[in-house]
Order: sequence, then structure tokens, then C-alpha cells
Amino acid sequence: MDNPDRARVPRESAVDLERLFDRLWPLNRSLTGEGVRRTHAILGELVPLRQIEMPSGSRVFDWQVPPEWVLREAYIVAPDGRRLLDVAQNNLHLVGYSEPFRGRLSREDLEPHLHSLPALPQAVPYVTSYYARRWGFCLSEELRRALPPGNYDVVVDTELRAGSLTLAESVLPGESTAEVLFSTYTCHPSMANNELSGPLVAAFLHRRLAALPNRRLTYRFVFAPETIGAIVYLSLTGEHLRSHMLAGYVLTCIGNRSPLTLKRSRRGDSAADRAATHLLRQQPEHRIVEFYPSGSDERQYCSPGFNLPVAVLTRDLASYPEYHTSLDNKSIMDFEGLVAAVDLAFDICCLLERNRAFRGTVMQGEPFLSRYNLQSTLGARRERDRSVEAIKWLLNFSDGAADLLAIAERADLPFWDVAKAAEACIAAGLLIPVD
Repeated sequence: MDNPDRARVPRESAVDLERLFDRLWPLNRSLTGEGVRRTHAILGELVPLRQIEMPSGSRVFDWQVPPEWVLREAYIVAPDGRRLLDVAQNNLHLVGYSEPFRGRLSREDLEPHLHSLPALPQAVPYVTSYYARRWGFCLSEELRRALPPGNYDVVVDTELRAGSLTLAESVLPGESTAEVLFSTYTCHPSMANNELSGPLVAAFLHRRLAALPNRRLTYRFVFAPETIGAIVYLSLTGEHLRSHMLAGYVLTCIGNRSPLTLKRSRRGDSAADRAATHLLRQQPEHRIVEFYPSGSDERQYCSPGFNLPVAVLTRDLASYPEYHTSLDNKSIMDFEGLVAAVDLAFDICCLLERNRAFRGTVMQGEPFLSRYNLQSTLGARRERDRSVEAIKWLLNFSDGAADLLAIAERADLPFWDVAKAAEACIAAGLLIPVD
């Protein structure tokens, strides 16, 4: 049995995700600035976002919000007059947060400001300098080796000014104040898997959850710059999250062709870990890795002062060869796989919606199931009846302590089979929920 709630909501196509990707791809995102705001405006067509601005210079825990970065143009003119490394052609060419500079430099003096990857000679690396003033350009190793001697005119028309850091949230209320968090980031320019896959999954997941006729849980979606954005968000909402969060997931690097992967939370056994583990184990290919203190924004949510139950849904967390290079582009994206990622995230939510503990109303001996039309009166048959098997596991372990997921795991049954059995037993008056 599969998740029955899938049939209750509209399901996006790979084409839907690809169209949104194509609109977001050209935007020059960074830690701050108009590229981030334009990204949120487009996502806001699917997700009603509340935008939050944190002023430059604000202290947030051990960090400080950097100035807002404005990029107008940047390029280099070679000795023969050719324009090279024009950010208008590829916004990876400029080191992120480069300070302004204009001047003529020799090939030798230009060299310390150039970044390339000898191991990937055709790739342009993605390099940033958020917290130290410098300027620089990124180029392929092949082009770097071919640069002739002579003088180069350098133009970096940027500005670092007092502004703000932009993040956005959307909260889908449910009957309960218990929350499920989905956090993703909007700060990388021209990164397909490492940037856009997370927001794409989050946006269409939000659309599905909003279409459910009722929700028991509350869902919180966060779109923020990586690291500093999550730290800012925790400074604003950390205490609320600590008292209300049931489960949370960072969505990142989930758009290429590798198997769906769970990186467990720091706790390791939270509802977030248990739900995703159970569903992933039913897939032919998957990976489950333990928590480690590097990666994406789970580092902040799982920092010891909060230790929130936040895991990561990914495919390749910073471990694929195209990572942080110009090779992380549309060619490595699997849009059908992105739909599968939305399916997984939605199934996790539906599992958490249905996962509750119950207490049986008949505790001395097992109930006479035939009297409740839950078992055939024809006995001694050798055929396995999975529905009756699920009911018996459920009624035997529904003592108020074990939830449905724990029973499904103990019985080695799909969660949806046990949830369906619970519906039948509730209707028969054999189970009552335990808060």
C-alpha cells in the first residue's frame, strides 16, 4: 500500500519544475542583495512568503550580518582588447562579495587574483569572500594557462553598503501547534543541484500541503542564505522552534541522479530521522548517513544550544564532482527525480500527520476480531492475510507507549498498512488516541 494522501492533492510534473528552474537560473544570487529578493518574488508565486530583513551589522550570536553587496559589472580586458571573464556572461566569473577595483595590472600582478581548478581544467570554480575584503575572478584552468603576458585592464564595479540580509518564511497552520520545518537556501549563483534543487522541492511541497483538506500539524518553510541566514533565523525564532518542532529537514543538493539520501539529525533518533528512514528503506536505492558537523544548515539547527530534530534530505551533500563549479548546471539535473524528491518529502509529512500513539479498548486477551468484521470467520487457512496481520500487531502493541511507526518497524510492515489498520480499529471502537 502506498501513501493514500497522494491522490488528494495535485501532483506537479517534471516540466513544471523545469520551467521554474529556468526562471530562477539566470538570477545573480549572493548572501544579500536584489538577486535574493527577485528569487523570493518568483518563489512567492507558489509559496506565500513573509520577507524578513536583518540590517547589516546586526550581531546574531557569534556572527555579524555583513554589508549588502551590489554588483553592477565586472570584467577583464586582455592585452589584445578582448573582454574576458565578463560577469554578464557567467556570474561565477567574479568572486562573490568582491570589493570594487579598477586598474591596469600585468599578467604577473593579476595572477594572485585568479582562481581555477587544475583537477577540473574546463570548470569555472565558485569562490566567495563574504567576511574578508578582496576581489578576484574565476576561470577555467585551460583559459588561465592560455592567458598571454602583458597588461590587463580590470573593472570590478561593486558596492558594499549598509543594507540588509533577506530571508523569507511561510507557515501553513494545522490543528496542532506541533511543527515540521523545511529549510533551504537561496544564495548561490548559477548552481543547479547545489542551489535550486532545494527551493524547487520546497515550493512544490508547500503547494501539495496547502491543498490538503485538513492538516493536523503546522508546517514552516524557510528560504534563507546558507549559514548566516539560518543563524539569523534561529536568533529570531529559535526558542519557538525548540518548544514546537516535531521534525525538521534541510533540503539541499537533491536534484541530480544519485540515490535519495538521509543525513540524520544530531539526535539520530528523532521523529525526523525515524520517518525518513522508514520510507527510504522501502525504496530500491537509498542512502542513510549519520550526522557530522559540516554540510549545510543542519549545522546551525543542530548546534548544541538548540539541538533541534533537523535532518537533511539530499542526494549528494557536497560530494559530487560538479559541486561548486560551473559544471553544476542544468545538464546534471534530473527533473523526474525532483518530482520523486517532492513525493518523498510529502510522504514524510503524511506519515507524521498519521503517526500517533493509541490505547486499545480491549486489553485482556485479544479482541474477537470476527465480531468487528475485522477477520474472516473461516479459520485455519495457510494464506497470509496482511491486513489481519497488521491489525494484530497494532492491537498487541497499542498500550499508549508505542506510536504507529514504532509498531510498523517492529512488525516489518509498511507504515501505510499499519495506518490503514488503525483506521479500521478506530471505526470498530477498538482504539482510542493518546495525546
